[in-house]
Amino acid sequence: MDHFRNIGLIGRMGSVKVVETLRNLKKYLLNEGYHMIVEENTSTLLPGHGLQVSSVKMMGEVCDLVIVVGGDGSLLGAARELAKSNVPLLGVNRGRLGFLTDISPKELEEKVGEVLSGEYIEERRFLLEVTVKRNGEPVAYGAGLNDIVLHPGKSTRMIGFDLFIEGQFVYSQRSDGLIVSTPTGSTAYALSAGGPLLHPKLDAIALVPMFPHTLSSRPIVVDGNSEIKIIIGEANEIYPQVSCDGQNDIPVAPGDTVNIYKRPYKVRLIHPTSHNFYETCREKLGWAHNLGTS
Repeated sequence: MDHFRNIGLIGRMGSVKVVETLRNLKKYLLNEGYHMIVEENTSTLLPGHGLQVSSVKMMGEVCDLVIVVGGDGSLLGAARELAKSNVPLLGVNRGRLGFLTDISPKELEEKVGEVLSGEYIEERRFLLEVTVKRNGEPVAYGAGLNDIVLHPGKSTRMIGFDLFIEGQFVYSQRSDGLIVSTPTGSTAYALSAGGPLLHPKLDAIALVPMFPHTLSSRPIVVDGNSEIKIIIGEANEIYPQVSCDGQNDIPVAPGDTVNIYKRPYKVRLIHPTSHNFYETCREKLGWAHNLGTS
């Protein structure tokens, strides 16, 4: 059990509800005697806060726990920055679905208090890293906890590309792109594109084609340690993009090679002891609770 004393706070910008929750969290943590470090952009949401301020990267060095207030997107951004530092992340949901940020603001003090007293579940989720090469030389890098997505950007034209897994040729495809998803991302964009749900404990990667120009192209699930290579066809007349978690875009050109592989370190996610993956799916995805429920 970790001893949490220095608590970091990260909040999503532009939300009155996030500010309200941050204020409640600050009051609670100060009353309980914890030392708080607030992320530099988040600090602008709390004028006169009187707390220590830090960059996101430095929070990994000075915090025992980082609490993210916002939606899953906020936690994804924090995870990419903090995974290497091994600091655990706890999410308070002020977004929509909340697969990763699973504490409700209504249960803020109760659930956060349980975690701080040592009652929690910890998960380690792997991230994907992407390297774009041009003429054999690296030109761009990125990472994603959910997914790495090849897509046409603002264009409506299809992309032609070749797919290789572990050095073996899989297929040539013309489509709107390809989603390369972790188990964490299988409940996100990949699910909308018809991909499979992967349990978070699986060491696997899902490759989900986006509107392929053939009815026989289906999602593929491969080992989590697989190296994936996508070669952008020379004949493409558009410059596609590679998106990391839908937040960071990398422009690619015809002839470029996109290499995707597992990152060497994982992000630590903290959940209340009541956390249950299947219950979350029932709640967020509208699965039936009994035979009489649609």
